[in-house]
Amino acid sequence: MRSPTFSPLYQQIKALLLESLRSGEWRPGEAIPSELDLAARFKVSQGTVRKAIDELSAENLVVRRQGKGTFVATHGERQVRFRFLRLAPDSGEPVLVERQLLDFKRVRAGAEIARALDLKSGDPLVMIKRLLVFGGDPVVLEEVWLPGNLFKGLTPAAVTEHKGALYNLFETQFGTRMVRAEEKLKAVAADAASAGSLAVPAGHPLLAVERVSFTYSDRPVEWRRGLYKTDRHSTGASWGELVPRSNLSLGQRNQCAPAL
Repeated sequence: MRSPTFSPLYQQIKALLLESLRSGEWRPGEAIPSELDLAARFKVSQGTVRKAIDELSAENLVVRRQGKGTFVATHGERQVRFRFLRLAPDSGEPVLVERQLLDFKRVRAGAEIARALDLKSGDPLVMIKRLLVFGGDPVVLEEVWLPGNLFKGLTPAAVTEHKGALYNLFETQFGTRMVRAEEKLKAVAADAASAGSLAVPAGHPLLAVERVSFTYSDRPVEWRRGLYKTDRHSTGASWGELVPRSNLSLGQRNQCAPAL
């Protein structure tokens, strides 16, 4: 007979803190109670609470601010934003990114996306198709699929008018924070449709990226497929502690903080 296993006390406190984050008790950008208050709430030592918060901080779920306290991380945080997989011009010069909405519709989930988002076939979905233009050059063509019941109030106008990454919109308007993602990367050839959108000839090499993004409790809430033109742009990431200590290669499944 196997002996029962017990998690360390700080891990139990971490789980309770995660549940408070998941339930929306503390929303993105808000301060969480002090270590002293949390210690009193959970009837544990302040050191135990500190260790639990240290782990959440290392995972970029909360951010410590000197002299101010600990806050629920947002996708606007500098230290969080620069952990994302991202695309940058080879020149190193900053460029203006224009996000063009090509399509927005509410549909029913097919088998593939239902499986990825842990839904049932036929469940409602929101589909967003966008073109990302870097300094006048169309670079990314992507489709984003979201659970319709979770994003009932999302509209084409909200997507078009929002300045910045969609993850920030999901977080601020719907209280849904993407805390990790799994990606698959593969080299593909442009078909006629994607070639037209990205201003390349058919057959041009592209980088295909499929991503499933998760909120708290490992709930999948976004499936995204993007085609990246990398002639004059490169992908990069700072992986942090959420991924194995191994090199990134095409076709490899990785966990990362999501971007764009």
